[in-house]
Parts: sequence; structure tokens; C-alpha cells
Amino acid sequence: MSTEAIPAEKSKRNYNALFGLTLLALLVLLWVILSLSTSSFASANNISNLLRQGSMIAILAVGQTFVIITGGIDLSVGAVVGFATVIAAMLINAGIPVFLAIAITLLVGVAIGLFHGFGIVKMGLPPFIITLATLTSLRGIGLLMTNGNSISINNDAFQEFSRNSFLGVPNLFWMVILVGIPAYIFLHHSRWGRYLFSVGSNAEASRLSGVNVQRTIYMAYTLSGLCAAFVGVLLASRIGIGNPTQAEGWELQAIASSVIGGTSLFGAVGSVHGPLLGAFILATINNGANLLNVNAFWQRIITGVLIIVIVYFDGLRRRGGK
Repeated sequence: MSTEAIPAEKSKRNYNALFGLTLLALLVLLWVILSLSTSSFASANNISNLLRQGSMIAILAVGQTFVIITGGIDLSVGAVVGFATVIAAMLINAGIPVFLAIAITLLVGVAIGLFHGFGIVKMGLPPFIITLATLTSLRGIGLLMTNGNSISINNDAFQEFSRNSFLGVPNLFWMVILVGIPAYIFLHHSRWGRYLFSVGSNAEASRLSGVNVQRTIYMAYTLSGLCAAFVGVLLASRIGIGNPTQAEGWELQAIASSVIGGTSLFGAVGSVHGPLLGAFILATINNGANLLNVNAFWQRIITGVLIIVIVYFDGLRRRGGK
């Protein structure tokens, strides 16, 4: 790394740290306000539900962040989640050991991510188009596989996992930590993570610098597909069925969480902790709105306004840095 790049790298880390602290403060503020506004928000049962609600979107947002940092987008993650519930349900009901069924389901997610990379790198398709096509196709394939019906999962131990807790913390939240720690190390403390930022900043300059741009794009979409398939396994465990129509709209929630968490839709800016906090901020807003009997339509409006404001200020920050 050149001496000129060191101050820029430090500036980026300082910005991510400051923005992360701001998000954490916002989340704490929301929890305090809602605790004072309604007696049921701070109850142990509601906090557990809140953590479960935010956990799956948080994991999706991490995978989405890898893609957005490269300057791309993955609109298929919600459909991958729904499709993964079907794969997991069919394999478990066929008598395949749960561990092996989960591994195969995750490999399906990897294959979908590789397909996206192939479409972008080899076929020259825009990320928006290839992932949108996958979104619609996976829903249809899943419906054909199930004849439009849900598949009940006949395995009590598999279903109990998502409903249980460890040390008083829901198992689903522990899965966020399981994903978040290696994702943080990968993105912020490995050369592969630096390649993602480099490609998102300037793909051609990265190529001339010796970065394998094509492999980096494959990697980003593969990780996104893997995270989505993992969420599909967790969702199947939580609801006890496989249904291809599940997780509809979750791709938008994942993108929103990533953007609220400070990931720039222009690429080259993002973190792991930001989208995680963004997901739980959204979950808190939705949970609090439900407890306060706020119309569900307002929840969508609030999310949309948050995205507009954050993207606007991100644009100002980028122009100011030029």
C-alpha cells in the first residue's frame, strides 16, 4: 500500500467507526423511547422476538453488503431464502441427516451465487437484470417442485433450534454472531476484503493493479448466495415448512438495512457492523410501530424516507470528497 493510500484508509476506518457508533446510539435511543412509550417493549418476551425478527435480515444484509461494495446489487436473496426452505424441507423429509441436508442447501446457495457471477462476468449482463431474472425464476421453480403447496418439515429437533435460546439469548441471534465475526475479519482484515472495495472504487484500475476483478465479483455474489441459503435454513427451522413464496420482499429489507448501515449504493463504501445495526434498527421500528398500533403502511414510508435521507447525504459526502 502506498503512503498516499494510508491516510485515505485511516479516514475510511474512522468514518466507519464513527458511523457505527452513531447507529448504535440511534438504536439505543429507539429502545429507550419505545420502553417509555409502551410497557411491553422492554419485556423479555418482546426483546427475544425482536432479536429473532432482526437476525435473519441482518445475515441477508451482510451478504448483500459484499455485493453492493463491488458496485453491484443482488435482488434475488429473498427468492433464494424461499427456495432454500423448500430444498431443506424436501431433503429432511426424504430422511437425509439434518447436517447433510443443511450442507446441500448451502451448496445450492453457492451455486446460485456462482451463476450470478457467470452472468455478470461471462455474459456481460447487468447485476440488476441477472438477479431479477433469478428472483422470478426461483419462485416459479419452487412452486413447480411443491405443486404450489407448503412442505411440512417432520423433524422436531430441527424446528426447536430456532425457538430455543442459549444463555438467555435466542439461537437465531447467535447465528448473527456466527456470521458476523468471520465476515468482519474477511471484509476488514483480509486482502480479499480489500479487493471488494477496490473493485467497487474502480474496476479497471484494480485490474491494472493486479486484482482479479472477475474472481472478486464471483466471490461477492457467491457469499451473498451462501448467506441467503443459510437464512433459508434458519427460516425453515423457525416456521417448520418449506414454501417458495416465503421471504417475499426480504431483498428490499436487506438492501435497506445495508444502506441504513452506511453502505454506499455507489460502491466502495461499507462495513459489516453497519448493516447488522441497520437491520436491528429496522426491526425495532417495525416492532415498536406494531406495539403502538401504527398502520403498517407507515412502517414502509419510514423505511423509504430513511433510505432517501441516507443515500442523499452519502451523495453529498462523495461530492465533498472529490
